[in-house]
Amino acid sequence: MLWKAFPDFHEINEDIIAKGDKVWYRIKVTGTHTGELRGFPHPSGKKITIRGVVIYRMVNGKLVEKESAVYDFLDFYKQLGIIEYTEKGKKLFP
Repeated sequence: MLWKAFPDFHEINEDIIAKGDKVWYRIKVTGTHTGELRGFPHPSGKKITIRGVVIYRMVNGKLVEKESAVYDFLDFYKQLGIIEYTEKGKKLFP
């Protein structure tokens, strides 16, 4: 789905932190919205940047479970023009 909507999808490793059996992986994703995305059929042509953190669990040096993935989708949808902040939101999130 992502590669159809963002054919130039690119993921950049910003940080990797490991402790015990957990690995925290902080990433930045960039791309240009040129295809359908989750029912929004009109590509915006906008370049986006989204950041996230993914937490994995490891056993014997292998990734065995993705425990959590958190991305800033509010900012993502704002960048695409799918949502806009209200006047109050603009004051809270300049």
